[in-house]
This record gives sequence, C-alpha cells and structure tokens, in this order.
Amino acid sequence: MGPALPKCNMGRDSCPNFCYKDGAGSGPGSGPPPVRCPVGIRKQLTDTGHRIEHAGERARWVAVSLNAGLEVLDVKGLDMAKPKKTPAKAKEFAFEKGDFVVYPTHGVGRVIDIEAKEIAGHKLDLFVISFEQERMMLRVPVAKAKISGLRKLSSRKIMENALVTLKGRSRVSRAMWNRRAQEYEAKINSGDPVSIAEVVRDLHRNAGQPDQSYSERQIYEAALDRLARELAAVERIDKDLATQKLNSVLQKVA
Repeated sequence: MGPALPKCNMGRDSCPNFCYKDGAGSGPGSGPPPVRCPVGIRKQLTDTGHRIEHAGERARWVAVSLNAGLEVLDVKGLDMAKPKKTPAKAKEFAFEKGDFVVYPTHGVGRVIDIEAKEIAGHKLDLFVISFEQERMMLRVPVAKAKISGLRKLSSRKIMENALVTLKGRSRVSRAMWNRRAQEYEAKINSGDPVSIAEVVRDLHRNAGQPDQSYSERQIYEAALDRLARELAAVERIDKDLATQKLNSVLQKVA
C-alpha cells in the first residue's frame, strides 16, 4: 500500500484527478479520502454525475441516467493491469442478438447487441442486454459471461419443477424476519426458478390466512414477477398470462 493520498479540494464532478468511493460527499473535503483511479476509467454524465468503485486493479463502473434509465458496464473480474495481445481468430459467442437470457440479479433480459469497446487499453466484446421492465441496459464482457452467471432461459423441465415446488407445503423458518428476508432475497437473486418458486410458495397467503406484512408483500411480488417473466419467455406467452398461471397453481394448493 502506498502513502495515504490527501483529501481533494474539489467537488466530485469537477476534480480531474480523483474519483470518490460510495458515500463521499460532493463538497470540498467531504466524505472519506479520495483514491486515485488505478485504471483511468472515468465517465462524466450531464444529468446525474458518476460513480466509480475500486478494488485494486479491478473496477466496475456504474452510471445512472434519469432520462435513459439505468446503464451498467460490468467489468468486474477482469484484470485491468496489462493489456494482452491475442491472435486474431473467428469469434464465437454463447448468445446471439435477439436471444433471451437470464442475469441472476435482474432476471430475464434480451441481447440487443454485441459490441466491441476499448476500456483502459483493453478491447472487449460486450453483450448488451436490455431489461425493458426495469428500464435498464447491462453490458457484460463476453469473456466473463459465464462467471457472472449469465445463462440461457431455463428448460421447460426446470420450469415444470418450479411449478411443482409451488404446489408443495410452505416451509416458513422461525428465524427473525430480517434473517428470513435476507434468505429470500438471496434465493431471488440466485436466478434459479426453483429457489424463486420456494419464496413465492412460502410467502403466499390464501383466504383465511393472516395478511402479509408490507416487507413480505414486497419480496413476494418481486419473486412472483421474476418467476412469471421467465415462465412467459420459456412458454412464449404474455407475462400477465404467466402470472395468472402461477396464481392458479397457488390457489389449487389452498
């Protein structure tokens, strides 16, 4: 580790030499000490500013635009230290433009483009994935798609297993709600339809049962929405119709 860097006397948007970690203030000398960007990645937006997260020689850039929705360039896991020359060869991609894919923390999206960009001296092929419902655009390096958890849609067999899970008996833990909520969110963000179905099953309430709390309702609806979106994509039906199908299964269990 080198010597500590002095605090910056300029604001977040005007400083040309430093980038701020999350939580830093926007005024002079506010927030934790700034850190010098190790790879020179910087993005200036005209409407909402920028945010850069650091982890040694690895970086993840996140930019938020209120007008264009959320755009994320995910280069986490890439070694940004030294550009390497690789011999030219025919490129083969796991996904093609127009394919539906599933990203664990965001659910079903669609590959709208495969673009080449140079980032910190590295030429990267990126999958550009659109999540229409969340008004979000995600860019994932082709070389790290598998590590990031990006996958094809589940098979019909897996979705059938998820529907069977919905028919099972709920298994509600006696742990404190905060811990249960974390477990439910981890299952949702795993991207696994069966795990997501477990959350829907455990938080579903039939007539005559106590109403859900606000937090329970929020997590339940998030899980139901995630499951319905993948079911709709797999069966090529409308999302509302997929949601009705899931609710029909749940009502039959009552």
